[in-house]
Amino acid sequence: MASDWTDEQNDAIVADYFDMFVNELAGQSYNKAEHNRALQSMIRRPRGAIEYKHQNISAVLKGLNEGWIQGYKPAFNYQLALADAVDRWLRSHPDWLERATHTAIEGIRLTLQEPKELWIGPPPTYSNAPPPAELEQMQAVARRYDVAERDARNRKLGRAGEERVLAHERATLLADGRSDLVHRIRWVSELDGDGAGYDIQSFEPNGGERLIEVKTTNGWERAPFYISRNELEFAEAHYDEWRLVRVWNFAREPRAFELSPPLDAHVSLMATSYQATFL
Repeated sequence: MASDWTDEQNDAIVADYFDMFVNELAGQSYNKAEHNRALQSMIRRPRGAIEYKHQNISAVLKGLNEGWIQGYKPAFNYQLALADAVDRWLRSHPDWLERATHTAIEGIRLTLQEPKELWIGPPPTYSNAPPPAELEQMQAVARRYDVAERDARNRKLGRAGEERVLAHERATLLADGRSDLVHRIRWVSELDGDGAGYDIQSFEPNGGERLIEVKTTNGWERAPFYISRNELEFAEAHYDEWRLVRVWNFAREPRAFELSPPLDAHVSLMATSYQATFL
């Protein structure tokens, strides 16, 4: 049985993975076989083990709500030490997440010269869940590294997701012959600031209001997200009009699904902070 990988070996293969990933995101060619041979000499592991470890890194990144190299399909059942190595790399390269988001935003904006609809699919359910062992490991990584909090801090990502949903709303109304409603759509969070309980005021084809809260991630459709008490209370008070649009896979090919109140019919809501007041 092969021995466990050391931290040094994990750090080396994670650094190599991101070296390739940077090239892929920039549209530059690279040779996976050459990278593999260089790693064989550096960390004394066989070709097959290195290939599989690259797939493990993709699985870790999926759990961290990040994109991954397309040629390395996520493979689960990895050791937690590898997730720690990926987290160490990301922490030591704080510009990575911002650069990856910026690259995605610029690429998407180039395609939005005119209103364009999003791919809207069904929300996650028990029936379309991945295998239990895979789901459990993904959720464990998401909790350990608080990926929902990192998405919430990424204001550029959040703003870009809202901009993409705006384009979708305009395209949908135009396709339904309601150009008269398009100019009435308001980007509330941009014009009035946060705090309204929703980000976008849009309309149904019949003229009814759509009050949209947008949550965006580079990760997969089951990535956790934060929602404020104010947003929850507003959703309950505006049951018929409020919608949560979850945009996922943003850095690659943005996709989305919608959730309607009550949210606890779709997700498990967990209190994550408390307000402290003096006695």
